[in-house]
Parts: sequence; C-alpha cells; structure tokens
Amino acid sequence: MSATGVLEVLASAARRRRAAILVALALPLILAAAAVAWRVAGAGADGPATALVVLAVGAAALLGWIARSTRPFDAGWVARQLDDRRPDLEDSASLLLREPAQLNRLQHLQRARLERRLTDAPPPDLRPAWPGRAVALSWAFGAAIATAALLAPPLHDGSTRGAAPARASAPADATEPQLVERHLDIEPPAYTGLPTHSEDTLDAKLPAGSRLRWRLAFEPQPGSVDLAFHDGSRIALAQADGGWTAERRIDRSALYRVLVDGEATGTATPLHRLEAIADRPPAIRVLGPTQAVTLIEAGQRQWLLEFEASDDHGLGPARLAVTLAQGGGENVTVTERTIALRGKGDARQQRYSHRLDLAQLGLAAGDDVIVRLGVQDNRRPTPQSARSASLILRWPMGSGEESTGMEGIVRQTLPAYFRSQRQVIIDTEALVAERGKLPAERFESRSDAIGVDQRLLRLRYGQFLGEEVDEGPEIEPEDHDHADAEPAPERGTTDSVLEQFGHTHDIPEAATLLDRETRELLRAALGEMWQAELHLRQGQPERALPFEYRALDRIKQVQQASRIYLARVGLELPPIDATRRLTGDAGGVRSRGDPLAPSTPADALPATLWQRLGEPVAARDQAAASALRSDLESLAKWIGERETQLPQAIELLAAIDAWVNDVSCEPCRAQLQALLWPLLPSPAAAIGPRATAGASGTAYLEALETLESLQAPQPEVSP
Repeated sequence: MSATGVLEVLASAARRRRAAILVALALPLILAAAAVAWRVAGAGADGPATALVVLAVGAAALLGWIARSTRPFDAGWVARQLDDRRPDLEDSASLLLREPAQLNRLQHLQRARLERRLTDAPPPDLRPAWPGRAVALSWAFGAAIATAALLAPPLHDGSTRGAAPARASAPADATEPQLVERHLDIEPPAYTGLPTHSEDTLDAKLPAGSRLRWRLAFEPQPGSVDLAFHDGSRIALAQADGGWTAERRIDRSALYRVLVDGEATGTATPLHRLEAIADRPPAIRVLGPTQAVTLIEAGQRQWLLEFEASDDHGLGPARLAVTLAQGGGENVTVTERTIALRGKGDARQQRYSHRLDLAQLGLAAGDDVIVRLGVQDNRRPTPQSARSASLILRWPMGSGEESTGMEGIVRQTLPAYFRSQRQVIIDTEALVAERGKLPAERFESRSDAIGVDQRLLRLRYGQFLGEEVDEGPEIEPEDHDHADAEPAPERGTTDSVLEQFGHTHDIPEAATLLDRETRELLRAALGEMWQAELHLRQGQPERALPFEYRALDRIKQVQQASRIYLARVGLELPPIDATRRLTGDAGGVRSRGDPLAPSTPADALPATLWQRLGEPVAARDQAAASALRSDLESLAKWIGERETQLPQAIELLAAIDAWVNDVSCEPCRAQLQALLWPLLPSPAAAIGPRATAGASGTAYLEALETLESLQAPQPEVSP
C-alpha cells in the first residue's frame, strides 16, 4: 500500500471510532426523549407518531453532529499526528500529501525516505480512545428516564383524544363569541433553510419574508372575523371546517388586533406583535495580512490573502476584486479584474484563501495592488452583499532619478502627495459604504483617522505656500546671520537649490516656487481640505467627499501648470478710496448684528407630549385626558409616517395603545414617556451657571479676606 493510502486508512479508522463514540453517547438520550414524548402525547395514535418524530429529529441531529465532528479527521490531520508521534519522519509527513509534480529534487528524496520508513515500521493507532465511563453513564441515565416515563400514568385518556390542546372550554353562559383556539403556521423563506412550524399564540418572532397563516376558532361562531393592523390595513378571515383562516406575507414588524363582528374580542383586546427578524448582510473579517498597507519584500513573488465570512442563513458566491494601479502622480493606469473564490467550511461560515501571482499581474516598482473581497448571501430574490476593507500591496519607487532646473524640483516634489489625496477619497468612500455595518464608535474612530490623514496632507501642501507645520523647524528672524548657519546641503540636490534660490524661510508669500495663479489654486485646494477634515473629524464622511473631490481637482490643475516660478513680489493691498475719508459715509457697509432667534424644532409633537405626560395625575381632568388622548392618536399617525426611520416605532405604537386603553395605568404612562425621550431634540449648547464655592471654598475665601485685612497698612495715629 502506498504512503498516501496509509494516511487515508488511518484517517478513516479515526472517523469511524469518533462516529461510534458519538452514537454510543447520544443513542440512549434519544431513546429516552422518545419515551417521554410518547408518554406525554398519550397512549393513542398520537403517542407513537410523536415518538417517531422525536426519533427522526434526534437521528438527524446525531448525523449532523457526527458529520461535523469527524470532518477534522482528514489526511492532513493524520500527517500532523504522525509528525508528533514518529520522530523518524522528521516533521515531513506533509510531503506525502503533495503532488509529485510540485516537489523539487530534495523533496522527492525526502518523500521516498518517508515511504520506506512507513512501510518498514507499522504506523501508530490514531483512533480516539474509547470513553467507557462516559458511555456507561449515558446509558444508565437514559435507561432511568425511559423507565420512569414508561411506568408513569398517561397524561391524556381516551376521552380527550383528538381534542385540540389549545382549545379552551367556553363558558356555559357565554353570549359573545370567545376565542377558544389559536394557531400560527409560520413558513420561513426557502433560502433560510428553516422548517415550517406552528405556534399556539398570536404573537411570534419570524424571519422577514415569512408566510404566516392564522387558524382561529370561536364559540359560538361569529358572523365575521378580521385582523386590523397598525398601518390601517385589514385582512378578512375565511371560515372553513368550523374555524377561521387567513394568510399574509410578513416583511417587517407589525402590530395587529383580532376583530369579531367589527369589534375587538374580550380575549384579544391588546395589540399582538409580529416581530420580523431582518436578514443580516454577510460579515467579512480579514485574517491576513493584518495591516492595510503592505510593502513588498525583496524577492517576493506571491501575496497570500486570507478572509473569513459569515452569514445568519448562508453564504453565496465570493469574488476577489483586484486593482492594479501603475504609474505616478495622477497619470495612473488602473487595471481591474475579479477572481471567483471557493471557501471552506459550512454554509454559514467559510474561510477563503488565495495567493496572487505578482509576476502574472505585471507588478513593477511604483505600482500598487489593491484587493477587496465581496461576498453575497443566499437571500432571494435579491441577495445582500458585503465588501471587506481594501488591502494594498505597495512597491515603492526607488530613488535615483535626478532632475535639473526648477521645474524638475517642483514636478518631483508635488506628485509625491497627489496619490495620498486619491487614497483619502478611496478610504472615505469605503467607509461610507460600510455605514450601518459598523458600530457607531468604530465608524467615528475610522472617520477621525481619515481626518488625521487629511490634516497631514494639508500641512504638507501648506509647505509650498510657506505655511508652518507642527513638525517643522522654527522660523528664524529676518535679520539672521547666515555665517553661523549649518553646513550647506550637497550641491545639486533639491535642498541646495531651494537654499540658493528659493529662500523658503523668509516671508510666507515669498516661500514658494509657484506662480500666483498656481499658488491660488493650491490655496483653494487647502481650503477644500480644511472643510473635508472638519466633516471627517465630526464623523460625517458623506459631507467630506465633495470637498475631497474638489481638492483633488485643484491639485490636478496645479500639476498641469505651465509656469512654476516667478520673481518674489510684495504684498498688494486693495486701493483706498480717499474721497470717503473723514466724511462719515457708511454706504455699502452692512451691519454685523446677528440677533438670536428662538429655535423651533421641526417636529415639536414628541416634546410637547413628553411634557404633558409628566404632569401630575390630579392635574388632569376629563377634558385634559380627552385632549391628551387625541394628541396621542396624532402622535401614532406621526410615528406611522416615519416608521422606517424610528428604531422603536413598534414599541411606541404598542405603548400608546396600552395607555390610551387605560389612562390610569401609571407603568404604561412611564413606559411611554421613556420611549418618547430619545425623540426629543438635543438642547442647544449654553454656558451653565458657575458652581458655588461650597462650605470649604467659602471658608477659604473668608480666610483670604482676613489675611488681606491684616496685611493692609494701618493708618497712623496722631499723638
């Protein structure tokens, strides 16, 4: 037998032993559960059927457990175990799993040695140890439960056989129809993989998009039954086989009430809630590389990428977007391609791994490779998708290109920062796309980090206008002496030319090699960067994008400027109109007065009702209670119009309905007031009153006054 065959035999033996252990541990518990279900359902036809259902469910769960537990026992696991238990294999058992065509000459020799050693000496037994004590305890526990269930008296006799468990006996003197039986059949969407089930209640949690079927029974029979929803819609139930049925697809959470003959029944007066659980988009986590920007290493030919994705109901296709940016400055050639990836794992969580061949991509010095994984879920008809953060592999441009003249200096200095502005835009767009998927603190932290990058970029551009930066040296006085200055830079370098001709540490307007038009463009770009940084620091990347794009446009115009140097000029102020001097003419001068106006929120209804709900109960007369009830109905309509924008719209509507039906319920009033609090507008910023000194502070101030009075000069007393 070949060495690969030996590994497979060992793995198969380990899987069989693991499966036998799981069956021995779980089988007595499944049988005990079936016995309990048979006794609870009764000794009639329902008992065996229920027991068979429990056995089928238990067997399916056991098979799933076995499949998941035996999955790690593959040939790779055997190779790792052999490396640990057979020192003579020299930690090289993984060579037996690789194709011979992929091995070099040395690896071929080592593989041949391993095959001979495995043939000469029998491999160790890698099967898991048999847990005899745990198996005995499981069988003893299962036998005890099954015996107790079989010896216990049945819970249902033949007289109640066939009666619905949710049916309640109607009062003998009942004159109004009473709800005596209720069932909700929930059929989740097919893509979720969840089974159809039934609940004996009128409230339920179900996946969004589920098909819901009501089955109600009344005694005596009413003339009509309707379901009234909080949005004003109604569903009329149809009578069939002595009951009332209706169906509806539930796409979002809803409140409803059962109406019998046009009125609410006594047992269904409260609103019932259907909570639709929305399908979450996939979540992607980057496993490697751990940093967003990776610099290529010497001799590197491949780039390993690893991701992990998860979804609540199942993952769909995954594609890796690869972007190759070649060139410098804004003259960048972008090539995009996508690669379909296949993950490893179950349907809800998978890991993806891919190696990029850098030579095949054509990566060269000065190029960037940007990758991003996109994954879809299996929601139908419209799948949801998610994208990972961008990962960048950078091959920095090597130094050594010399330049001549002023144009070479500025042309080589400015483009070093052009790509950074483009990267700020890319990072901002990626952050905007991930809004709603990140926690608020994480979102604001990343926005602030991009704002820091924008600030550093702005300070670098400001150097070309003579602006000072935090990291730079202090400006020397204008009458400084160059005799004691540091040694001059090497002749021919950028610093030496700026030292000789630029004189950059003089006045700001002269500390530049750009002409006036180009300087104004660059100053406009700095202004746009200021605004972008402001919004990024405030956690508003959407508002920062227009300013970032305008800054990039100004920078492109600076790069394309034809003239880059002009002689220094002095400050030019606008001319003064001497004819208006000392005349007192204030024409055309507008007043700077800005009187404050009271702020009125756009939606004052929640704040008004919150204040009225806080009034004492004794202060509310019948007319006030009626007016408050009318205002709450208006608030319910206001909430219905903004249901998709308010996170607790359903809770608010339920609280309003509960308090309107019982105005004396103080817990209902307190709950409604608490739910209204987040809807109140934030108060305007104001200066608070100064805190008082307190007892210790007052004593200290009095001691100071006493000390000052003692140190004051005393008036001289005449003899």
